Parts: sequence; C-alpha cells; structure tokens
Amino acid sequence: MARATAIGFTAVIMWALLALFTAASGNVPPFLLSGLTFTIGTLVGLAMRIVAPPRERVSIPPIVWLVGIGGLFGYHFFYFTALRNAPAVEASLIAYLWPLLIVLGSALMPGERLGWHHVAGALMGLAGTFLIVTNGGNLAFDATYAFGYAMAAICAVFWAGYSLLSRRFAAVPTSMVTWFCLATALLSFACHVALEETIWPQGTGQWLAVLGLGLMPVGAAFYTWDHGVKHGNIQVLGAASYAAPLLSTLVLIAAGAAAATTHILAACLLITAGAALAAKNMFSRRRTVEA
Repeated sequence: MARATAIGFTAVIMWALLALFTAASGNVPPFLLSGLTFTIGTLVGLAMRIVAPPRERVSIPPIVWLVGIGGLFGYHFFYFTALRNAPAVEASLIAYLWPLLIVLGSALMPGERLGWHHVAGALMGLAGTFLIVTNGGNLAFDATYAFGYAMAAICAVFWAGYSLLSRRFAAVPTSMVTWFCLATALLSFACHVALEETIWPQGTGQWLAVLGLGLMPVGAAFYTWDHGVKHGNIQVLGAASYAAPLLSTLVLIAAGAAAATTHILAACLLITAGAALAAKNMFSRRRTVEA
C-alpha cells in the first residue's frame, strides 16, 4: 500500500507544474488547451500500452466509463465554468475542497477506517491552501458570483467522487485512463468550438509548454493518480494533495514568477504537518501486517 500511495503522490508533484506550464502556454483558451493536452495524455496511455500491454482483458461495466469520463471532463468543465463566472481566488479555494472531500468520503468506502488524524491533517492542508490562494489575505465572497461558486463546488465534488469511485473499481486496469483522456479531449474540442475563439500557441516555447502539460500534469499524472487511489492509502493521498498548490507556488518562485513570503512558509508548515499527521500509523500498520 505504501508503494501505491507513493506512486499516487507523484501525480501531486506533477500537478505542481500545472500553473507554470499553463502560464507559459500563452493565451490559448481553456477548452482548446484541455483538448490539446488530453490528446497528448491519450498518447501517453497508448505508449504505456505498447511498453507494458494489459495482461488480460477485463469486462468494463458502463458505470466505469461514466465515472472515468465524467470525472476527467466534468472536473475541467466545471472548473473552467467557475473561473468564467467568479473571481479566481474564491473559485480556486472552493475547488480545492476536493482533497478534504476525499478524506471524509473515504469513510463510506468498504474496508476503510477514517481516523481523527485524517480529518485534522486534511483541515491543516486546507488552511495552508487558504494562505497560498489568498496570498495571505482575506476572502471576499459576493452573492453576485453565486453561480461561479456553485460551479467550483460541483467541480470539487466531481473530482472527489471520481477518485473515491475509482477505488470501488480497483480491478479495472489503469490503462483504461487512456480512453477517458481521449473522450475528454474530444468533448473539450467540442466545447471549444461552441464556446471559444480559437487562439493557437505561438512559437516553439508555447508549444513546448503545451507538450509539457500533456506529458505530465494532464498526462502521466492521471495514470499514477488512478493507481494510487485504487491501491494506496486514499486518506493519506487526499490530505497530501494539498501539497499541490504549495509545490506549484514553490515552482513559480524558483522560476522567478513569484516571490517568497512569510505566508508561504506558514503554508508549507501547515501542509507538511497536515500530510504527516494524516499518514500517522500508515507505515507502522504496514509493518504490523507484514509481521
């Protein structure tokens, strides 16, 4: 379980590159960018199938297709809709409720036990994310943006639901994510045609940024996350996911696109301590089982 949890956490590390690569991709509209990157993510899955072909064919229930496509496309659809209809700070923080929802929702999963340290760790992570997203300031929720806030909340529910339901279908191979990515790419292109003006990446640098997005944050990350939530400690993964906005900020600081501040340090301490608290007893329990 610890190995699968570590594999799942690599998705969080790759998601930390999302902001940097997105900023470097220029003015490509969201759904077009989603379509391009999920197309690359599909190619990642096809390459994995060539290198390590699925060992056996498994009958895939229709509900798995609904969960997979709904999770990947639904999350991005509602997230983009939220950003179009509400201030980015408030919408982003609401959307980042999904790690906490994963931790709380895990109590409903067969064979899972939710401890106080899981909840406390997730709440500490949420507090650290608050400091990062608000830049150490305050929130200013406005009823005018109620629709956007609702879209952000639905976005959080979609990703938490996708992650939790994926665990219920642990027998479904991770290679299925390939087809979820393909469907998400096609749906994203359809939304782009219907809702956006086409603006392609300009120059080699922007195309490389799109490639980087498709290979890691919108590519390999979804495959490792799938493996982690199916076979790892989902409570620890949920709480540790709050490291994504922190690591993203640290990457931007290293790239010279953001400045280090006191609230970043405080967020680092909160998120790190929260993840460590959520992981309490994980390794000792593993040793007990092995003994």
